Amino acid sequence: FRAALQSAQRRAVCSYFDQHVLEDGENGFIVVDEGDYGALPQCLIERIVHTVTGGLIDEM
Repeated sequence: FRAALQSAQRRAVCSYFDQHVLEDGENGFIVVDEGDYGALPQCLIERIVHTVTGGLIDEM
């Protein structure tokens, strides 16, 4: 979990999108960028164990 969380934190700094740590039965934990999916499917939402908010703001 700790490695996935650190990855999510690093990725979130330079992303407009939230980074989600998901529990994955085969691989332990994985990180998913919300921007890759648009609206996340319910099957992924149910596996989220932690979310790191994206660090960039798209407002001018």
